[in-house]
Amino acid sequence: MSEDSFPKDEMHYDALAQEALRGVVKAALKRAAEPDGLPGAHHFYITFKSKAPGVSLPADLIEKYPDEMTIVLQHQYWDLAPGETFFTVMLKFGGEPKRLSAPYAAVTRFYDPSVQFLLQFEAPEPELVEAEEPEAAEDAAPAAEEPAHDTPKIVSLDQFRKK
Repeated sequence: MSEDSFPKDEMHYDALAQEALRGVVKAALKRAAEPDGLPGAHHFYITFKSKAPGVSLPADLIEKYPDEMTIVLQHQYWDLAPGETFFTVMLKFGGEPKRLSAPYAAVTRFYDPSVQFLLQFEAPEPELVEAEEPEAAEDAAPAAEEPAHDTPKIVSLDQFRKK
């Protein structure tokens, strides 16, 4: 080994850190699923890859959000069931209730604007990304306001990576 090179990360710490932070999402959803629901003003914007393995959406939602979808868990959500590897929830889209299910591995962003808490994750699988439509994520939030863009508390894994 030369003095200039670093040892290979055979522990895959990036993946371990992402998995641990996805545990925060799971714990928050478990708390939101309790009988009392979300405490105080807490609410969640959850963005996930709509075609990631394990995601289950009605066909019209996949058509409308072919890459990513953002949902809001605030006042009107039902049957939230956070499991060990995925969560299921019922939300209304256009006044019609629809059930969706997504593995935590498909989540790319978790945001609680009430306390400016943000987690961002790498995409679950590498894919060729064409021009993204910024409206797609905004349209997915049913009857909710755009999150405030005041400096949120961002937890980024980049600070732990070797350059």
